[in-house]
Amino acid sequence: MGNGWHEWPLMVFTVLGQCVVGAFIVLAVALLTRRSEEEYRRIHLSMFFLWVLMAVAFIASVLHLGSPLRAFNSLNRLGASPLSNEIGSGSLFFALGGIYWLLAVLNKMPRALGKVWLIVTMVAGVGFVYAMCRVYEINTVPTWDNAYTAFHFGLTVLIGGPVLGYLLLRGADINGCALRLLPLISVTALVVSMCVVVMQSASLASINSAVQAASALIPQYGMLSVSRLVLIALGLGCWICPLILRKRPAIASMVLAFVLVFAGELIGRAIFYGLHMTVGMAVSG
Repeated sequence: MGNGWHEWPLMVFTVLGQCVVGAFIVLAVALLTRRSEEEYRRIHLSMFFLWVLMAVAFIASVLHLGSPLRAFNSLNRLGASPLSNEIGSGSLFFALGGIYWLLAVLNKMPRALGKVWLIVTMVAGVGFVYAMCRVYEINTVPTWDNAYTAFHFGLTVLIGGPVLGYLLLRGADINGCALRLLPLISVTALVVSMCVVVMQSASLASINSAVQAASALIPQYGMLSVSRLVLIALGLGCWICPLILRKRPAIASMVLAFVLVFAGELIGRAIFYGLHMTVGMAVSG
């Protein structure tokens, strides 16, 4: 069976990185709209887990390189190489967010500067996701060099980010009417993702080379895609069902929700890497 599971370090790096970016934006917006010092403190404490997950993501990326020493070499062509830009922008986001968190926890971050810093870090996070997309926009890989790559990466931010962000805010005991928008964002992104799966499935039939058809790369494409969508739907259900019953989701329920969504997105990323198709001459259409 053709699949991309052998690229699991990249799968973990990209999915976790995108979820962390989405969750950071959620927490940053919460911080920008809060007034209570106690709420600030609790949100900052919960933000610690974002940087733990980001560290895990970067460790996974280093494992893909084979040797930790090669991580520094990946920055040699910063500005010219998409890979260098990805690592550089990810490191910038990690550094900005980590330094902000450390100063905030130590009460060394002035409120006005903190707001500007949060906005800059959010922009850096979006830049990191954009740099990820650029890495895979390779004209010799027609199955990646299209809008579906950006859709998949961006939708992971919009599906997984709100779930992780809500989990951390729930752990910080933060309430607010605005939090009700987060499930809507994830559900809308899931619906869009379903449409993208259908459209991409149809488009694969039009990508061929002299020796290979893109539609044959992953024979279980349909089954894997359905499995991914079901896991994500189940995860969102763990989050949304209590809200429908006018109850706050338990922390355990939110942890399960994120685990299911993360597992679903890993399957989606395995499909993505399984569609790698390097060709000398490709015929599309």
